[in-house]
Amino acid sequence: MSEILTPEALNQKVSQVFGRLAIDKRRLPSSQLNRRSVPAYVAEWLLDTLVPGEGPVTPTELGKIQAWADRFLPLPDESKILKNRLLNGEVVKVLTPVEVEIVLTRRAKERVAQLKLLGLTDVHIANGIVEEYPDLLKQGMWGVIELMDTQEGIALTSFKPMQASVNLDIFKEKRAAFSLDEWRALLLTSMGYNPWAFDEREKTYLLCRLLPLVEKNLHLLELAPKGTGKSYLYENINPRVRLISGGNVSPAVLFVNNASGQWGLLARFAVVVLDEVQTLKFEKPQEIVGGLKGFLANGRLTRGGLYETASPCSLVMLANIMLDSEQRPVLSPLVRELPEFLQETAFLDRLRGILPGWKVSKLSGGSFAQGVGLKSDFFGDALLALREDVSANQLASHAINLKGKKLYKRNEDAVRLLASGLMKLQFPHGQVSPEDFEMYCVRPAVELRQLVWEQLYVLDAEYRQYDEEIQYEPI
Repeated sequence: MSEILTPEALNQKVSQVFGRLAIDKRRLPSSQLNRRSVPAYVAEWLLDTLVPGEGPVTPTELGKIQAWADRFLPLPDESKILKNRLLNGEVVKVLTPVEVEIVLTRRAKERVAQLKLLGLTDVHIANGIVEEYPDLLKQGMWGVIELMDTQEGIALTSFKPMQASVNLDIFKEKRAAFSLDEWRALLLTSMGYNPWAFDEREKTYLLCRLLPLVEKNLHLLELAPKGTGKSYLYENINPRVRLISGGNVSPAVLFVNNASGQWGLLARFAVVVLDEVQTLKFEKPQEIVGGLKGFLANGRLTRGGLYETASPCSLVMLANIMLDSEQRPVLSPLVRELPEFLQETAFLDRLRGILPGWKVSKLSGGSFAQGVGLKSDFFGDALLALREDVSANQLASHAINLKGKKLYKRNEDAVRLLASGLMKLQFPHGQVSPEDFEMYCVRPAVELRQLVWEQLYVLDAEYRQYDEEIQYEPI
């Protein structure tokens, strides 16, 4: 770049180019909406609706937000108050996530809404709402609802979704207004990070956390110590991303419930994230790893042969790792800290890459976004829309060729998919020089896959018949 990139100049440019699709990220922390268990993509929508502006939220704006939240965004411990209002005959209007289940039994055939934040289940839902918003049957949706007490019980009579409208062509066109440094800084700010708090290599690792959103069936393992924000992004990016943190994980939860026929999380979400896998309780671990091996290999879900479907879901596993005094991993191979059944080489081989989160600085107060970025609801939807853009996949397929005496096909497939995702993130408009494609797409892709390959090479002699180092032909 001929000019030095500054936060002030970038803020001004992002606001000018993206207009109402941009938001000052300083407003969210000062709004105190995080106390209401509201993800960023909902909170920023609220802020722009109630108190649009720049800079931290003012005391006057904060009062307006709190007044609205007290009325329409009840806290979890206020569910009894809400139920009492319904009992008194009030029509209650609230903002909440809604999921819909289908009940098909001999005694009942109906649709029921699950309002978990409000402590309400089996809520009758008016005809037509599910047909108009089918995502209620998949991952659920956030929206403003109206509830009332009827002869059939509590009923959801109105639903107004909170959602962005994404025009991917506009998103791509606006990329052309930015240099690569500016665009990378904008992506990081939109993720909730302060790009000026990280060096260039750390920025690339942070951007790699977005790869499972922009590519179908891109499966990652991130290893990092506590405090590097592994789960921060996934909690706040999009309702089609599901973070599992704590509790039991069963084959029915992940794949399909054979008793009811209801598909699990891997069929209903775009990205499923298993947070702190060392602390999760896995039921029937051998059945889980067996099902995951098939899914990671071919994108198909099944359980016992009773049901089968294809799914584009990407799986992300987050795990803590111990470091020595020089901030290097203590154990070798790296996967030794995973549950034993997840150390199986046939399973690890199907992961596209390992993200070295230990190379990213621990988050501090200055690590979070302090400038103008894209609104989380628009940003997350744009990333997921990039999954359908195959031009980057075609480029990676033709431009990347591994070299060596004996190559391993899964390495080549993984490198191409990772590089394609990095191009979609950094060059969505398709304009990239061979030098930038190699530097910012191919090299990081090889690094992430090489970490998988090193684990396989150490754990299983079968893999040692192939080249130890992944190398590629110059572009």
